[in-house]
Amino acid sequence: MVRTTPDRTRRSERSRVAILDATRELIGEMEYAKLTIEAIAARAGVGKQTIYRWWPSKGAVVFDALLAAAENPDGGGIELPDTGDIAADLTMVLRATAAEFADPAFAAPIRALTTEMLNDPDLAAVYRERMDEPMRAAKKRRLESARRAGQIRADADLDLIVDMLYGPLTQRWLQRSGDLDDEFADALVAAVLRAFGPA
Repeated sequence: MVRTTPDRTRRSERSRVAILDATRELIGEMEYAKLTIEAIAARAGVGKQTIYRWWPSKGAVVFDALLAAAENPDGGGIELPDTGDIAADLTMVLRATAAEFADPAFAAPIRALTTEMLNDPDLAAVYRERMDEPMRAAKKRRLESARRAGQIRADADLDLIVDMLYGPLTQRWLQRSGDLDDEFADALVAAVLRAFGPA
């Protein structure tokens, strides 16, 4: 039985971090279609077999690189702001989301990752488990807090609220059909709170 030594563990972690850093750098420098495992390996200073030992595809490496960049540095889970004012909190979050989608440096790798997931069910399943489901759960926790505070109706369907907030934004982003700005984010929040606010 081969035992993992502390030195080997540290080297492996350094290689993993170097690969993720290199991937983030490269997706900011080139079109996603031109990104290769060989280019990532060269930038990270590792052999490409090191990458394939940990990730099954280019899309999987890109996803982990983006996920690592989004992780809470203090190790905590995903939480939405809770100031006690659901309108203000949703407005802040939706404006930030719209701004990210409008930023080409952010949008390009996410759009490419979305394309990869359409053709890779395994990657799509990993994305749902590690990114989409934790984010949805955080959104629903914030909405549940607002429901307890009487700021949205007691019978409100929280999954439907999440879909109504983020669905139009995602559709506009995917189809490039309109501006992704504060005005659009504010309109989404106002419409949803009109529909689900207390009677």
